[in-house]
Amino acid sequence: MNTLIYYSLEVLILSALVLIIGLIKPKWIFLWMEKPGRMPVIFLATALFMIGMILNGEGRKKLELEKNPAVKTEQVKPISEIPVPETTTVQQQTK
Repeated sequence: MNTLIYYSLEVLILSALVLIIGLIKPKWIFLWMEKPGRMPVIFLATALFMIGMILNGEGRKKLELEKNPAVKTEQVKPISEIPVPETTTVQQQTK
């Protein structure tokens, strides 16, 4: 497996732990705050979850490209090969 997938699993586990511990005892997550609320814990856990899912998606995409190199993204055509339509002016259209 890809290292990005391993990191994503670790971040997702960390996200779940932060959410569970933070909802029970928010002071354990935000040590520097006197009376932390539960809403910042939810925001932090959500941000960690999104980071973990992005890492997982990128890791799976990289793994798919390693397995099947024919699936690579399309190559950009050079500018000289792109067809350019003829320009018409308003006066030419009315005649």
